[in-house]
Amino acid sequence: MASIYQSIEILSKEKGIDAQIVLDAVKDAMLVAARKQFRTEEDLIADLDPKSGNILIYAVKTVAEPVTDPLREMSLAEAQRYDASAEVGSQIRFEKPTEALGRISAQTAKQVILQKVREAERENIHAEFSGRVGELVNCMVKRMEGPDLVVDLGKTEARLIKKEQSRLENFSIGERVRCVIKAVDKTGKNAGVVVSRAAPELVMRLFEQEVPEIYDGTVQIRGCAREPGERTKIAVLSRDRDVDCVGACVGMKGMRVQSIIRELRGEKIDIIEFSEDPVVFATHALSPAKISRVAIVDSAEKHMEVIVEDTQLSLAIGKKGQNVRLAAKLLGWRIDIKTEEEKRQEVEAQMAAMATGTPLSVLSDYGLPELALESLMAAGVTTVERMGGMTPEELETIPEIGPEAVQALVLAVNSYYQALDASVDPAAAAPASEETGAPATTEPQAGESVEAAPAEAELAQDAPPELDPPVEQAVRSSEPDGVEPLTQESDTMENSGSSATRAEPAD
Repeated sequence: MASIYQSIEILSKEKGIDAQIVLDAVKDAMLVAARKQFRTEEDLIADLDPKSGNILIYAVKTVAEPVTDPLREMSLAEAQRYDASAEVGSQIRFEKPTEALGRISAQTAKQVILQKVREAERENIHAEFSGRVGELVNCMVKRMEGPDLVVDLGKTEARLIKKEQSRLENFSIGERVRCVIKAVDKTGKNAGVVVSRAAPELVMRLFEQEVPEIYDGTVQIRGCAREPGERTKIAVLSRDRDVDCVGACVGMKGMRVQSIIRELRGEKIDIIEFSEDPVVFATHALSPAKISRVAIVDSAEKHMEVIVEDTQLSLAIGKKGQNVRLAAKLLGWRIDIKTEEEKRQEVEAQMAAMATGTPLSVLSDYGLPELALESLMAAGVTTVERMGGMTPEELETIPEIGPEAVQALVLAVNSYYQALDASVDPAAAAPASEETGAPATTEPQAGESVEAAPAEAELAQDAPPELDPPVEQAVRSSEPDGVEPLTQESDTMENSGSSATRAEPAD
């Protein structure tokens, strides 16, 4: 039996586990087997006999006066028959015969030992690899388990699951591959290390290896968006004005980027210059398409609108929307792409709606109380323009409309016109009049877009006011600053008949 302790040492070395952990697992297994065999409620402990190397099972009783639980306690007089030095509070051990443990108990002990060893292995793996998530590792394909691959990392095995594989790649057993550590799980179906060939971090780590300027910090990677097996967009920024960040990543005759493309089995890579200005960055990110202008619709919600020429629409959208989808991921903004013709039709529709008058009911979305809306409608005020042309005194003559209601009307009208201005030209929003809530009219400057607010209407309530229709103009423009990103062949959209495209950034 002396071989038990030797077996524990051998097992601990093979698994890379502390021998004490394995010994504790064996003790626990023996206790489980003993309780199952003896069917007793006594307090049992397992201990290693240093002389024989055996794992012995003992029943333990505590010396107590008086005895309240005969299974766990014994009197002082009885205890002194086994140990003359016994006193109240001492523990007396009674050895249990381990030869009585049968085959079923041994099988139970084996399962407990294996479970404890696996748990210890997972703890060790988690402690070693949890801080290495995102690191590039070299591994070898060991075996295939359905659609998943099991790879050898040296100290442990890792799993390359189906969704973390690129559709362009097929590997055979024994082939060496480079992956990034995606996650380290302690529990669940994929417990252990999960590696990936589809994560954007793989492209970033490969660029760090191939481009010395990235490795030493002269060029920084500021973002990466990827659709594995299709295309990757990576944004870079130079900290030295004398270093061209895009050229450094491309390399002489494209040697640096071509080696990465070969590693990714032909996946296309666009290298883009990063900019803190989202308009400039969007212009670069949507390359190779030429962008006419970009407008920030809502900076808080990160929503922008991009206008392109009709001939550039399919190029900007990309094959199955891929180009604009990757650009949205890279920027973290929602992008709407429209042609010049679509934008013109949209503006004409807005102007026509303003000419005929906007229904007063739209103000309910901007905080207009329902009671005030009903009172205005009952008084014959049915359009926003008509109400905007009325003075506060005229409004107060309407039943149920007091000073507080007038203030609510002013706020609602201001909010409506601000939202309307933002949808047409966020940079040219006119300040609202404090008295009536209608936007004030400003004189246009040379080169600027022009907006006209509704003029004050006649005081008579039976005729709608005359309006100066607003002229919507182009929004903020930005052209690439001369740096053309590397593009591995231009994609064309399969369905070029779509009128507009919206791309949402990834979560």
